[in-house]
This record gives sequence, C-alpha cells and structure tokens, in this order.
Amino acid sequence: MRYLVTGEQMKAIDGYTIHTVGIPSLVLMERAAMAVAREAEARIKAGQHVWAVCGTGNNGADGVAAARMLALKGHSVTVIVAGAPNRGTKEFHVQKEIAERLKIPMVEWKDFLPGRCDLLIDALFGVGLTREIEGEYREIIEAVNGMNPQTVIAVDMPSGIHSTTGQVMGDAVKAHVTVTFGYGKLGTALYPGREYCGELVVEDIGFPDVSAKEAGPFAWTYGREDLHRMPARPACSNKGTFGKVLLIAGCSGMSGAAYLAGLAAYRAGAGLVKIMTVDQNRTILQQLLPEAVVTVYSPQEILPDGQEPETEKEPGERLCCSSAWEKRIEKECAWADVIVLGPGLGRETYAGMLVKSVLTSAYVPIVADADGLNAIASWPQLEQYYTENIIVTPHLGEMARLTGETVERIQSNIVDTALEYGSSRGIVCVLKDAATVVTNREGQCYINTSGNSCMAKAGSGDVLAGTIGGLLSQGMEPFDGAVLGVYLHGLAGDRYRTRCGEHGMLARELAEEIGRLRDGEE
Repeated sequence: MRYLVTGEQMKAIDGYTIHTVGIPSLVLMERAAMAVAREAEARIKAGQHVWAVCGTGNNGADGVAAARMLALKGHSVTVIVAGAPNRGTKEFHVQKEIAERLKIPMVEWKDFLPGRCDLLIDALFGVGLTREIEGEYREIIEAVNGMNPQTVIAVDMPSGIHSTTGQVMGDAVKAHVTVTFGYGKLGTALYPGREYCGELVVEDIGFPDVSAKEAGPFAWTYGREDLHRMPARPACSNKGTFGKVLLIAGCSGMSGAAYLAGLAAYRAGAGLVKIMTVDQNRTILQQLLPEAVVTVYSPQEILPDGQEPETEKEPGERLCCSSAWEKRIEKECAWADVIVLGPGLGRETYAGMLVKSVLTSAYVPIVADADGLNAIASWPQLEQYYTENIIVTPHLGEMARLTGETVERIQSNIVDTALEYGSSRGIVCVLKDAATVVTNREGQCYINTSGNSCMAKAGSGDVLAGTIGGLLSQGMEPFDGAVLGVYLHGLAGDRYRTRCGEHGMLARELAEEIGRLRDGEE
C-alpha cells in the first residue's frame, strides 16, 4: 500500500516538519536535491549537457541545488532562472548564492540563448500550483516542451500539473521521470497528470510519521506487494467454502456479458456461480460456461398480473412485480453469498422491476453494474433501497446519468464525485476511468494505478463486476473486495500487455489472466 496526498496535505506535512518538529527546510531540500541528482546522473553520459529550469520558489531552489550537485561531479550544467530572482524565497536565495560562489553558470530566462540540452531538470512549479499558467511561464513551458531533450526530470510535480486533481493548468511540462518527495501526490495518480509524470520515483527525504498524522486521512494505491491480500485457499475445503455468486445478467442477445462476469467470478476464486438470465441465453451459456448453474426467467414472469411486456412506465412511477416473482427472487437471493446485478440486463421496464425486487429482497452484498445502474438512474427512487452492502461500479457515462452531472465535470473532479456519491448514500462507489477511484461511506479513497489502454474493450467492465463478486463470495468486506478487485483487474491487463502487446486483448483473456495471479507472482 502506498499513500497519496493532496497538495494541501503535502504543504501541511512540510510545514509541521519544519516549524513544529524542527527539521530545517534546507536539510529537507538537500535530501530532495540529492534524490533528483541521483536520478539525473543515472541517465546522463559524460560530455552531455544539463539544463535546470528553475522558478524562484522552493521547487526552484531544489532544482538549483540538484544542478550544483551534478556540476560538482563534473557534468556540464546551466541553471536557467524563470521569474524575478529578487522576489524568490529565502531558500531559493541561499541555493542561488551557493551556486554563484561555486561559479556554476546561471542565467535568467530572458537572457538565455538556447543550445544543446541532453537532460532537462524541470523545477518551475511544485505542489503549490493552483491557478492557470499564463504569460512568461506559459511561454517557458511551451519552449521547454519544444526543446525535445533526451530526458526530462520533473522535481516533485511536472510544472503545470495540479498536484491534487492531475489537471493541466493551461500547459504543462511532459516529463520522462518525476521525482516526488515523501508521498505520491494525487495528481501523479490521476489523468492526465499521470501521463505527464512518466516514471514516478517517490523518495523518502525524512518527513516523520507524526507530521503525516497532522495532515488528516490519505488516499492510497496498491502495488504488487499487496497481492498477499488475495483470499487464502485452505487445503481442507470444498466449493461451499469459497462462496456462492448469484449473477443476474444478460438480456436477449447479451449472453456475453453474463458469460464474462461469470467466468471472472470463477477465476477470482468463487466456489459456485449461478447465472440467472432470460431463457434465450440458456443454451449458449451452458456451452460457454458449463461450470455455472443456469436458471432462466421470462420478462412476463416479472410483470404484475395483466400487464403487457411492452407497457412503458414513467421514471417516477412505482415499480411493482408479480407476487410469484417476488417469492422466487427472495429464494434466489437467500441462496447467494453475493449478488452481481446488471451486466447486459437491458433497459426495458421489466429490468427496473427486477432491480427493485433484488434490492428489496437481498441481505448480502450486491455489486450493481451496467444496466443495473441504468435502471437506478431511470428510477432514482431505487436509491432508497441502498444499504452499506451495495457496491456500484459506474463508468463516467453511467455516473453522469446517476448524478445529472456532465461527463466532463465528473472526469475533472473524479475523486470528489466518487467521495460525494459514496458517502452521501452510504455505499461503496467504484467510479471507473483510466484511473479508477473507489470510495466508501466513511470517506476512504483508493486510486488505482494498475491497468492500461489495452483493457478498453467491450466486456472489460463485466469482468470487473465478476471479479469483485468472486472476491466478496470468499468473505471479503465490500470495500476491501472492491479495492482489490479493481487492482487485480488492472494488474491482469498489465500482465497481458507485457506478454502479448496492447492491441489484441479480449475481455475473456483478461478474466483468464486474473486466474493466473498468485501471491508475489510476476
């Protein structure tokens, strides 16, 4: 587990360390500069040229100090100062004066004549950037990106990236490596900031744990060291030991969603999967996944007596089911240890009735996905049946339908959106994007850093829903199972890309890859 902090939290940690604990800021700065210089030296050859483009704040001071360390090791270094040097921080002036005494070349940007640059240190802005970049600084960033050095190393954050949201503040430096200090920043885990960071190196420069406690609760992410969280498989066990998943999925023509979710639940470790689907899907599912129990229904069975299947219901109207269906769904829900509700379910009125009957009958965790969520968006009154056992897994479009917000606004505020939806409704929210966010009713927040674009294929979301269901069936708590499921889902995609490339993966191959994951396996 690796913690992620906002820009404000990082400033609080820094301030407490310096002003309350008493560790001098210059001590922290020297350690930070050493880390940057170490990464630079590992990537530069004798005779190559280094430019350090430095602002006049403490981030710029880090850059000046790193340039000095490289120069003292014999590298050709030029420090380029952006902004008015006389307006710099105290630490910047200290580092600038040291560099001048050592006769390290230093020039202001307005007087700089570009030449050859092999490695560039970006030290314009750090975690404190909160407004759009304009004027001279924007021109500098455009010029830096246009220089095309072999390597760009960003100090703490790529300049122009918001440290909390990951958004581009007008323009931003595109780094090959970002050396950040103490903790990863939210903006390095969220897109587009994650893409601008390149390789992320998190360096411990001496912030004590007591300082972190002053900053409040952190978000976090998982790495391979967290594979041990996968449920154990005791030797003395049977299929019942590992739980029963009821998968309610697949309308006519959508048997694939049910198959993929069921396959993923088995690959994640579930002992038994029962697929409840429309009768048209029976034969194909029995052929595709003979390990699953298949039970079927017809839409007419759900409708109240005398109501025709094509009857439309208004979004605000009550959703009533037949008494026979209510008894049947109560029995099916009582059988299950977890329910996955919605993949390929369709958007007919009967789907809304089905979703309501499950939400009101089940006393086990429910993973509400895809058309299960679309039903809730169409009939918002269904949210009144949410309990702490509910896990919703919307992509951006589904979240827009659930909340009434635009996709663009949700994507630019993905953490806040997930936190608000999860905490206000008392549920677990898995908001899917390139960097998926998982939150719960207590305001805990996980940011996923596994996964890649090869997973952008039809059926990938069905695999995730099934994976989470399979983990929950083995006794994991809803939030823990959702977090681990999201991580494993992305890690499986990473493993596939390493072996087979990023273009050809199919969703069923993603499910198979999940089945190959083991503690510590590379």
